[in-house]
Amino acid sequence: MKIFEKILIANRGEIAIRIMRAANEMGKKTVAVFAEEDKLGLHRFKADEAYRIGEGLGPVAAYLSIEEIIRVAKLSGADAIHPGYGLLSENPNFVDACDANGITFIGPKAETMRALGDKASARKVAIEAGVPVIPATEVLGDDMNVIQKEAKNLGYPLMLKASWGGGGRGMRPINGESELEDKILEGRREAEAAFGNSEGYLEKMIIRARHVEVQILGDQNGDIYHLWERDCSVQRRNQKVVERAPAPYLSEGQREELCELGRKICQHVNYECAGTVEFLMDMENEKFYFIEVNPRVQVEHTVTEEVTGIDIVQAQILISEGYGLAEATGKSSQKEIKLNGHALQTRITTEDPQNNFIPDYGRITAFREATGMGIRLDGGTAYSGGVITRYYDSLLVKVTAWAPTPEKAISRMDRALREFRIRGVSTNIAFVENLLKHPTFLNYEYTTKFIDTSTDLFEFSKRRDRGTKVLNYIADITVNGHPETVNRQKPLSELKPARAPDVNSEPSYGTRNLLDEKGPKAVANWMLEQKRLLLTDTTMRDGHQSLLATRMRSLDMIKAAPVYSSKLPKLFSVECWGGATFDVAYRFLQECPWQRLRDIRASMPNIMTQMLLRASNGVGYTNYPDNVVESFVKEASKGIDVFRVFDSLNWVENMRVAMNAVLDTNKICEASICYTGDILNPERAKYNLQYYVSMAKELEAAGAHVLGLKDMAGLLKPAAATRLIQTLKSEIGIPIHFHTHDTSGIAASTILAASEAGVDAVDTAMDAFSGGTSQPCLGSIVEALRYTSRDTELNIDDIRLINNYWEHVRDQYAAFESGSSAPASEVYLHEMPGGQFTNLKAQARSLGLEEKWPEIAKTYADVNQMFGDIVKVTPSSKVVGDMALMMVSQGLSRQDVESPDIDLSFPDSVVDMMRGNLGQPPGGFPKSIVGKILKGEKPNLERPGKHLKDVDLEQVRTELSVNLDGVDIDDEDLNGYLMYPKVFMDYMERHQIYGPVRALPTKTFFYGMEPGEEITAEIDPGKTLEIRLQAVGETDEKGDVRVFFELNGQPRIIRVPNRLIKSQTASNPKAEEGNAAHVGAPMPGVIAGVTVSLGQAVNEGDLLLTIEAMKMETGLHAERDAIIKVVHVSTGSQIDAKDLLIEFE
Repeated sequence: MKIFEKILIANRGEIAIRIMRAANEMGKKTVAVFAEEDKLGLHRFKADEAYRIGEGLGPVAAYLSIEEIIRVAKLSGADAIHPGYGLLSENPNFVDACDANGITFIGPKAETMRALGDKASARKVAIEAGVPVIPATEVLGDDMNVIQKEAKNLGYPLMLKASWGGGGRGMRPINGESELEDKILEGRREAEAAFGNSEGYLEKMIIRARHVEVQILGDQNGDIYHLWERDCSVQRRNQKVVERAPAPYLSEGQREELCELGRKICQHVNYECAGTVEFLMDMENEKFYFIEVNPRVQVEHTVTEEVTGIDIVQAQILISEGYGLAEATGKSSQKEIKLNGHALQTRITTEDPQNNFIPDYGRITAFREATGMGIRLDGGTAYSGGVITRYYDSLLVKVTAWAPTPEKAISRMDRALREFRIRGVSTNIAFVENLLKHPTFLNYEYTTKFIDTSTDLFEFSKRRDRGTKVLNYIADITVNGHPETVNRQKPLSELKPARAPDVNSEPSYGTRNLLDEKGPKAVANWMLEQKRLLLTDTTMRDGHQSLLATRMRSLDMIKAAPVYSSKLPKLFSVECWGGATFDVAYRFLQECPWQRLRDIRASMPNIMTQMLLRASNGVGYTNYPDNVVESFVKEASKGIDVFRVFDSLNWVENMRVAMNAVLDTNKICEASICYTGDILNPERAKYNLQYYVSMAKELEAAGAHVLGLKDMAGLLKPAAATRLIQTLKSEIGIPIHFHTHDTSGIAASTILAASEAGVDAVDTAMDAFSGGTSQPCLGSIVEALRYTSRDTELNIDDIRLINNYWEHVRDQYAAFESGSSAPASEVYLHEMPGGQFTNLKAQARSLGLEEKWPEIAKTYADVNQMFGDIVKVTPSSKVVGDMALMMVSQGLSRQDVESPDIDLSFPDSVVDMMRGNLGQPPGGFPKSIVGKILKGEKPNLERPGKHLKDVDLEQVRTELSVNLDGVDIDDEDLNGYLMYPKVFMDYMERHQIYGPVRALPTKTFFYGMEPGEEITAEIDPGKTLEIRLQAVGETDEKGDVRVFFELNGQPRIIRVPNRLIKSQTASNPKAEEGNAAHVGAPMPGVIAGVTVSLGQAVNEGDLLLTIEAMKMETGLHAERDAIIKVVHVSTGSQIDAKDLLIEFE
């Protein structure tokens, strides 16, 4: 008997650690070996000593070098070597080398290994022992003609098997003679790479088979125990995925028969140490057929340990020291080995099930494992920061679950898998979760082809991994800046996130309650009955649209909504949606406008929400088919109560579809007149008092509940307001809601005049977002009417409380301030709407025309007159602005544009409007300018939507889902896409990359973070991310920057490109998606062989090259007949996914 003092483990990863733990419990020292590429492998740090091996050899070849292993064993003074599984564990020459150097090999003897470890030899032993075997060939030679004859005699389908090794390496199913040679060559290369030996043989394939195996222990006295069986039928590419002990479908009689067959074959050769006898069970006749003996510990030995209580690795060591089975197992006889409960094991790997199980590699950015009752973990290099290389097995951790019944073991495993959080590399967790719930698995009807034939196993949602996505966004903005804020004014560095006031009271009765209870007509009648002036707060829509280029984020609005609900229930409405805020949310803020609406609605249930609807333009800038407008309104009505409907040219005919759609929803239709000109100016007779009265009556007749008077440029003067409102009140029987802008500085006076004249409701903005191109100051209007007959009944203290919050909010948007610090009387010259005023200034700045603003303003007025003095509101105001910018940038006057002698190219938006695609203004456009712009093309003088075909909404939904990889498209997403197809798709692409960035604090969203800064982001109710930026690294040679975070207390490292540097670094060419002439790499790895050359003709299905990754080979075949134009790689080339490998002519 020889007691070991020090054991060398000739392996790596998970099994090396497993053996070290067993040895450590026995008080024995351990020695690890590692290849250069594996120097960060966790197993080397778990050992008492660790030595590098294989200098000058490859990453796998180092572990296959017998000389190197023996060298380290002698150097370290190890008196025994444990081979683990794989690598050299089944190589009898390794056993001989150990014996020759006086080192004990923990495993069977070399002669036993030669008899059983070689699968072909093992068949002979099985036959001698009277154990049934599957028909098969002898070891294959090199003559392919002979191999073809042997295969034909045996009969297809066949299975190629490697004589040495396991784990599915070197195995290939062969269904016919046409694929025989390719499959044999592939399998041989894979076996050579994995085991250092390419020998193999062909075996008849059983179509409906189960894979069951018997665990054996044998001592030096010739005694044999079996530790019952395991079911290993759930496989992919002949590699086990789920293992169970015992096999739940066997009867006691079948179990006894199977285990006796296993014991019998090992008894025949006086088997010593641990081994596994594998069988196929034909499901048709329920007979067992011997496959092979694995003369080593198996990956799945853990399930047997859990149900028998025997430590198989420690038993191996004790047997090799000379102890008998009773001492090695603690069981005096076979009868004492009882089964206790049920166990199953799954392997968490870095394989991507939705990409043909291609192994992923890279750095694990987060690793949170599962624990709890009945869960055992056996891991390798699996920890946050660990690097998964392309050279080795893709296994991260083995999870073993034990429970009293098979069903409870499955439930426990499912729970454990759901607890895991692994980021940075792809994993198979979701796939295994699907598998455990599959009816075929649960009713024991699965075969070894279960995975290959069950496509529904692959139908699962990818992990959202929102934390990592958000960190990627923060890292990118921190390193590269936000494109919207670069070189713009920054908020104060000490600025803290705005904090909304606390709400302690429940919402009281408000206008939304009245609408829900009695309907829109009752609300309109209620408005007419009110003595007080009703106020709408526009801060969440037109207020910030006019002042901050629509850049306010949902987060800042939603925080305020509960305060409005509690403190200001007497508001008429809160304008919070529609207009430019819709596309800007998608386009610039990377958030969903529909979610904004849902969240505001939920937080403010008692006050009516209001939106701006551009009639047949929806919330877009063009006309849409009628059913698209109707669909949009229907969906918006789930969160909107007041629809302010207008047409950018005041064409009632173009408003009817949208108005009728609103009326169908039983929400308030506020049909609006856009005010322009000056009713007091006799020279602007086009838009006189009678014009507005006529249009108001037309809108009332069309069913409007409320008349909106939309003074989008702030042109209505106090005296004109008095006259207009008084006249309208005497002519129509519906309430009037007045909207204006304070660009000129006198809009508050206009509102007070309108109030005196009897207007029912007016728009104002909270003090901090009022004035300038926004609406007049809400607090000041409240104070001005206090103690008068039109007292608003709003509490000024509550207004100031909320305003204090908005002041802090506005400070965060310094980059988007328009820069207009004083009133501008020039608005009466150019008549620009408030939002257009700030946006056009921003456009002028981007074009380098900022200093020519006075000229732009004058030209804007000229364009308006040239177009026939039109109503200017989005989108018509934008068209006028586009034309003005073109004229100023090109030095053109109105005379130049109107001259028939000067040929010009006009902006697309101008051409589109002159074609009639926005409708017709009063009196139409001047024929001369239409003729010049359209160059003889006839305009459409009818309602644009009349000639647009209805969209097949369900067809669009289906196509959109396909384009987004099967994502379910709800009505919100469908309507968003219909309004802005490209903008929506771009948003979805960014959302897939960066996740719910809407949850980030505004300062972080626009400016990133500073080292040491901490933030909190609630990505879902009750799901909060605690994020701390620790440091930002230097740019490396590849142009990347490492950004160090803590996410919920766990370290995370994010790599992002420094875009300034990255653009200067070279990289491998990438295959173009959709280019049939490009053959791209489906996965990262190493080119194992190239079988084609320049100019060669290939046919569909021909092998082009093979890729080796994590010891698995994948062949790339031609998908069509072609001529090779370029081969970009050669044998040994390192490649990344999507690298361009081959080009066809």
